[in-house]
Formats: sequence, structure tokens, C-alpha cells
Amino acid sequence: MTLSGQTVVSLRNVRKTFERGTVALDRFNLDVRPGEFVSLLGPSGCGKSTALRIVAGLGAATAGTVEWPGGAAGRIGFVFQDPTLMPWADVAANVRLPLNLAHADDASAGAAAARALERVGLADFARSYPRELSGGMRMRVSIARALVTEPELLLMDEPFAALDVITRFKLNNDLLGVWQELRRTVIFVTHSVFESVFLSQRIVVMTPRPGRAFAEIEIGAPYPRDERFRTSADYAGYCRQVAEALQAAMAGAAA
Repeated sequence: MTLSGQTVVSLRNVRKTFERGTVALDRFNLDVRPGEFVSLLGPSGCGKSTALRIVAGLGAATAGTVEWPGGAAGRIGFVFQDPTLMPWADVAANVRLPLNLAHADDASAGAAAARALERVGLADFARSYPRELSGGMRMRVSIARALVTEPELLLMDEPFAALDVITRFKLNNDLLGVWQELRRTVIFVTHSVFESVFLSQRIVVMTPRPGRAFAEIEIGAPYPRDERFRTSADYAGYCRQVAEALQAAMAGAAA
């Protein structure tokens, strides 16, 4: 995929200080280009999720700016770590929720929800309830809900962290398939070196709190990526490079 020089969103010298004085981010800079899959990688508590919420408008920066050169602000889908589904509503109703809140008509909302469920492989479960689904299936519903509004930018906050390894691998594969089909921009938060390398075009390695961008690593492996890539020497080499950058970021913070 060829990326233009334009950015979808840029964070400039962002600082976030919480009410009790904890500094989550300090001088954090990030540029994300159209159609890019970029991961924020770092230890727990380094401000990854805070940065994502600032991009989403779910929290404000204490200092610094968030710029939208391409005008994508407001055209955002967000996938949380917890699927946060309504237990009393079926799958289709959960996916339609953003459209209902936007007062879309029933026919168009229903059609959009059906398309989103088809994309995540859950077309046959539209009338099921969250309690009837596995953890991986519930996360697919959450992804479908984020996609139903056709967002320009998809933000994902460690969505697969609580899943077993086999399910996580499968969802990583499926997520890349959806990304390649829709060509949306994705910012993905993770603390897994292996996941970040498999998914991303670019990985931003962050320092421990207060979070800053310590290193940016391009993953030049072509798409589609599959099990052959996971077991390749290239994959192992990228994982080693990213792990070493993460260790350096941790060591620098401790020095």
C-alpha cells in the first residue's frame, strides 16, 4: 500500500496530567498517514490508551495540540479492550447502536449492520445475544459496531489482550483482512511485540510513564501476512529489533 505524505492526525508535544498529578504523557508526538496501520507499543501505564483517547476526543490534552489536516475528526470508530456490549440486545442491535444514536433510518441502519457483521464473519449470529457468544465472537461484534459508521480512522485499544493465543492469532488475521479490504487508517494499542510486528506497517515504541515516542520502526514485510510470515526469519528479525527498542526505552527511563 502506498501512503501519501499527508497526515490524518498529528499529535504535537502532547502532555497529559491527571487530577492527582500523574503525568501520563509528556512531549508525545505522532503523525499517522492515510491508510496506515500503526501500533503504539509500550509497557502497561505508559500512556498508550491515554493517547488513543485524546485522539478520539474522549479526553483532552493538558498541553500540546491535536491536528486534523485531512479533516477526519469525528469520523472515528473506537474498539475498547472490553467489548462493552448491551447484554439485553441482540448482536444486530448492538452493531446498529451508533447509527441509532445518529438517528439513521431503520432500513439503512439495518443494511449497514448486516454489512458490518458480514465483514467480521458473524452474519449468521445477528439474532444471537452476547451471552451466547465466545469472547472472540463478542470482540468481533465490537469491531463490527466500530465499522458500521464507515469511519475514516479506526482506534483499537488492546482489543485482543484478554483472549487466548489461538483466538488472538485468528482475530489478528481477520483484522488484517478487513483492513486490506476497507483501506481505513488504524491506530492499534498493544503491549505485545509479536502482535505489533504481525499487524503493523509502523510501530511507535513508547517510554514508560510519562509516555513519549522513543523509536519508530517500519515493518517492511508485504501483505497479506499469514502463518508463513509468523514462522519466517523476517518475522523473527523484526520481533528482535522491536524487542531491543522496547528494552532500550525501558532502560533509558530507568537510568
